[in-house]
Amino acid sequence: MPYYRRSKISGATYFFTVVTEHRQRILTNPDIRAALRLAITKTRATQPFQIDAWVLLPDHLHCIWTLPETDNNFSNRWRSIKREVSVICGQHYLKPNLLSMRRIKKNNSTLWQPRFWEHLIRNEQDYENHMNYLHFNPVKHGLVNKVADWPWSSFHRMVSQHIYPEDWGSKNDINIVIPYDD
Repeated sequence: MPYYRRSKISGATYFFTVVTEHRQRILTNPDIRAALRLAITKTRATQPFQIDAWVLLPDHLHCIWTLPETDNNFSNRWRSIKREVSVICGQHYLKPNLLSMRRIKKNNSTLWQPRFWEHLIRNEQDYENHMNYLHFNPVKHGLVNKVADWPWSSFHRMVSQHIYPEDWGSKNDINIVIPYDD
């Protein structure tokens, strides 16, 4: 059986994908968004990290984080965030049909898939490709025709910081590098 090894480098920048259990389309619900915001704030108070970019879609999210120079433990941060959201909203979204014996034994909710996917950002080009991928994702999934129309994205902050032009990323934009497909 192969074992997955996570690349853990202190102070590094990582791209993450986190998915709801059975791709439930709940992450853009107001209560989940509020719980997620609170969970991130609480986690960052004890385990700091910089959020470089973020996009929230109905059934998954992508983000880019930079960890402190002396820390490489992104797993604890995700565990804390997912647990906090589950504590706040889990009972409301509990789906008994999704509770396996393992989930029951571990006292897991039915909000999240158990793990997450991470990618160590290797260089500036890799960073730019993942940043573009993240922000273009709502268009890719057919949720909007242009990136600026999606409300739950760091794209709007980056437009105000003159990192992206406001008209970047439409359905017809063929210059966007997609590093992989989700």
